[in-house]
Amino acid sequence: MSDRTAFTVSAGPARPRPAELAARIDAPMRRVLMVSPHFPPDTSAASHRVRLLAPHLPAFGWEPTVVAVDPRDCETRLDPDLAALVPATLRVVRARAWSARITRRFGVGDLGLRAFAGLRRTCLALLERERFDALYITIYPSYPALLGPIAKRRFGVSFVLDYQDPWVGAWGRIVGAGPGGRPDWKSRLSRLVATRLEPRAVRAADAITAVSRRTWEDVDRRHPELASTPRLTLPIGGEPRDFDGADGRRAPFSPDDGNVHVCHVGTLLPLGLETLGALLAAVRRLRERRPDLYARLRLHFFGTSNQTTAGALPRALGAAAELGVLDRVEEIAPRLDYLDALAVLRRASANLLMGSSEPHYTASRIYPALWSGRPLLALYHEASSSAEILRRAGVPPRVRLVTYGDRERAASRIDAIAAELIALVEEPVADSAAFDAQVLGECSARALAGRLGALFDQVCRRP
Repeated sequence: MSDRTAFTVSAGPARPRPAELAARIDAPMRRVLMVSPHFPPDTSAASHRVRLLAPHLPAFGWEPTVVAVDPRDCETRLDPDLAALVPATLRVVRARAWSARITRRFGVGDLGLRAFAGLRRTCLALLERERFDALYITIYPSYPALLGPIAKRRFGVSFVLDYQDPWVGAWGRIVGAGPGGRPDWKSRLSRLVATRLEPRAVRAADAITAVSRRTWEDVDRRHPELASTPRLTLPIGGEPRDFDGADGRRAPFSPDDGNVHVCHVGTLLPLGLETLGALLAAVRRLRERRPDLYARLRLHFFGTSNQTTAGALPRALGAAAELGVLDRVEEIAPRLDYLDALAVLRRASANLLMGSSEPHYTASRIYPALWSGRPLLALYHEASSSAEILRRAGVPPRVRLVTYGDRERAASRIDAIAAELIALVEEPVADSAAFDAQVLGECSARALAGRLGALFDQVCRRP
């Protein structure tokens, strides 16, 4: 199968039936205001949620307007090529934020706090002048979610809250910005504030969407009184056409040098370091058992720090040195731009996906990795929705999945990981990986937009 046919897949289940399509043509287009502080050309991971969904919503009866922070007020790197992926027909309204140069003097850098006043002013002005049937706010950052109760109370608009990450999670409880990734006073304070503010937003929500079932189940546990609020599991998904924008970009390694290049793209989180340790221990086992294969392995880590500065500290090299496998590991700690990341995924011999010890963890990177058409080596908690998706997506040699649990930790799976590494390096897949077309269709941006549009219909009580 060619690269093109490997990831060009129709939306599948989201495609409306003729009767449904006729009903939508006859019905007036409804309008949704989508608040996404991060949005292209901002290269933050949170930029992609609304970027992927909004362009497809008109096909399902919803006209979106996106409210995002002005790029001049973002601290992240800007990428004009990423902005070029946004259709010119999508209406984007920009809100100003307080200057980070000023707010950081007082210890405030969070974009949600800096931009709250500007987002509030912009959203309320739009709702005052124009008719919107629904308001969709995605977090992170989390503070803009408080605009939902304000807008609903003042304008009666239906409010849908979206969780890309937990509002109240491990941050400030077992991880933080302290030494060794431990909680410090600031992360603990942030968690305390989150526990006070989250109820105000979720109690006003007419529906809740989340990237994984476990994420909204955790919300339910914190707020059992909201059991009747509609829920929708809505993974990040992906857009196959994004790879067209990456065709002119080069990967920072030589894919045709005869070695097996296994690439990991994305942040190494504190709770994911245990999984990293198990992987590197398996690499050491590969050296002991098959030194010939070990010599061919090249393990690359890109964007591990989630920082864009050139001086970002590496997170994998230290562990590799401790285990004696530093000669097989390369790391570029600063975060790659999205299209550069796609170029790496497309040119890798195989892509490495790693989860954390948190069962709810769902990595958005699995979707572009699937559409890259390259084989996958994946290490995830057995309860992660990522593991479920990958089991359905394919079997070895296309998908090599090793799972662990709360009792059988990642360190107990070293032999299983080593076995998959041996098989991967011994017989690398030369052509494109043929993943399950139904799985790809279900997690396409178009299919997910269709599910979101149906939820908007439900909460707005469309006849």
